Amino acid sequence: MQFDFHSTRSILLERGGSANLAKRIQERGGQSALIVTDPGVLSAGLLNKALPQFKEIGLPVQIFSDVQADPPVSVIDAAIKVAQECKADFIVGFGGGSSMDVAKLVALLAPGKEKLTDVYGVGMAKGPRLPLILVPTTAGTGSEVTTISIVTVSESEKKGVVSPQLLPDIALLDAELTLGLPAHVTAATGIDAMVHAIEAFTTKRLKNPLSDCLAKEALRLLAANLHKAVNSGSDIVARENMLLGACLAGMAFTNAPVAGVHALAYPIGARFHVPHGLSNSLMLGPVMRFNLDAAHAMYAELGNIIKPGLQGSTKEQAAQLSDYLGGLAGELGLPQRLLEVGITANDINQLASDAMLQTRLLQNSPREITLADAAALYREAL
Repeated sequence: MQFDFHSTRSILLERGGSANLAKRIQERGGQSALIVTDPGVLSAGLLNKALPQFKEIGLPVQIFSDVQADPPVSVIDAAIKVAQECKADFIVGFGGGSSMDVAKLVALLAPGKEKLTDVYGVGMAKGPRLPLILVPTTAGTGSEVTTISIVTVSESEKKGVVSPQLLPDIALLDAELTLGLPAHVTAATGIDAMVHAIEAFTTKRLKNPLSDCLAKEALRLLAANLHKAVNSGSDIVARENMLLGACLAGMAFTNAPVAGVHALAYPIGARFHVPHGLSNSLMLGPVMRFNLDAAHAMYAELGNIIKPGLQGSTKEQAAQLSDYLGGLAGELGLPQRLLEVGITANDINQLASDAMLQTRLLQNSPREITLADAAALYREAL
């Protein structure tokens, strides 16, 4: 057995903890902060509890709020420029996965030692980076504890920057920030987190016992609380369990990487601007069914956590689980078919070709996915 496990230095779970963000920065020697976020977070007032303390203690803070979903290179470049202009020595990512991904790259690239084009891929980013705190406002991506940032580089392609340098100094989990999330966002991000845990547990490469433990506990929390969080958004206990579950899933998959579901989901997001969590949920059932021969024992083990009481052989239990998870999006009020998000049969060949570019992810699949397989999976999801 041999593995190399990376994790965020400090994970702070504290209701209302975002109100003390400025003090956390000051305690770590920060003298000028840049908060990277998106317009939705700003307009929802999620920074309202955090900002007063910056003024109280006299810590200069600048806000960059132009992050968009599936952030393109132009957004990252703009955020880096703002960080350099305001001489920020501390970066905060405050929002969903896109805001945190951009903040990671700003912290890495604002010092001017490296360029974005030089750090795509695994282990290319060397650092050093600026100090970094990540504050998730959704329970989904787990970006606050992952070594990866995703960048949209063209209409059809995303690239990843993968390096332990992207792990923050603190992941601050404040469940109060997730209370206002709409039901459809809660559902999509929750399924996204479940996909992270499922793919981490069944990955072909770099599977390890620490990630396995984290993935199973993540799924226990997520499966038990997803419906509560969607149907009763003010349930702070359910929200906190979802936030912790997403974090644990992020810790699992940053060390045991995701695979086919993500590989096929990325082109859907890049070409049709479908949110990442929803893209994953649309492909989850088909990919799990495709993997049954290779992964049924592992799926059955997870089935005992996600939906206890499944009957039959491990293969039968795995098939029941894949059908249940394939229908979960519809059960929670999300689109269930690619047709519902504007994708038609005419798009399948292009999507399949795009998916084949995701070699970093495809190599982790418990069953090899060819171009023909990808096209068949998209057809099944139509």
